[in-house]
Amino acid sequence: MSDNMNIDQVLAQMRVMSAQAANRSAQASESAGNDFGELLKQSIDHVNSAQKEASALRSAFETGEGDMDLAQVMIAAQKSSLSFEAMVQVRNKLVEAYKDVMNMPI
Repeated sequence: MSDNMNIDQVLAQMRVMSAQAANRSAQASESAGNDFGELLKQSIDHVNSAQKEASALRSAFETGEGDMDLAQVMIAAQKSSLSFEAMVQVRNKLVEAYKDVMNMPI
């Protein structure tokens, strides 16, 4: 019965994440006129909040506060890790594009 509840929780989280991704893509298409810097800042803030959330869940689990489930902690840590890795890849591509532009002849 416990495994069934864990699976239901994971499925519910996946549905929520899917809905959030759909909302973000709709917002991104609406805000096409927004400044690229603002969009980048929002992405960095999102990664930062995911890392803070994962850290808080990890600390709560380690100290035994609340009713933390190991699966919740691990999922939050993986989301945080993936978002950070994606941000690093975006940064690498931006640096590469900047170098290409700087090496272009005038």
